[in-house]
Amino acid sequence: QVQLVESGGGLVQAGGSLRLSCAVSGIAFTAYSMDWYRQAPGKQRELVATITNAGSTKYADSVKGRFIISRDDAKKTVNLQMNSLKPEDTAVYYCHVRPWRDYWGQGTQVTVSS
Repeated sequence: QVQLVESGGGLVQAGGSLRLSCAVSGIAFTAYSMDWYRQAPGKQRELVATITNAGSTKYADSVKGRFIISRDDAKKTVNLQMNSLKPEDTAVYYCHVRPWRDYWGQGTQVTVSS
C-alpha cells in the first residue's frame, strides 16, 4: 500500500532552519509530482511547495525565497528545507501525492518561537 512517512519537525527560534523529509513507498515514485502542505491551528490546509517528476518546483508566495523543495528519486524521498523561519510558519506539515487519489503522511509539527 501507499505510505508517506514524514520526519524532521521540531521547535526552532525565529530565523532558524529545519529540514523535513518524507519517505514514500508503494508507488512508482519517479512518475509523480510531490507536494508539501501545512495546516495551522484554526486554518485550512494550504499548499506550500510542489516538485514535479521532472524536478520543476513551485512555491506559495509566503515561503518563496525561504523554502526549498527537493527530491531524491533513488531514495524515494522528498525534502523541504525551511530557512529564515517565522512564527507564522508554525503548523503541522504534510507530505502529499496523488497517483490515483490523495495520499497523505501523518504530519510533522513545526513550531517557530518568536
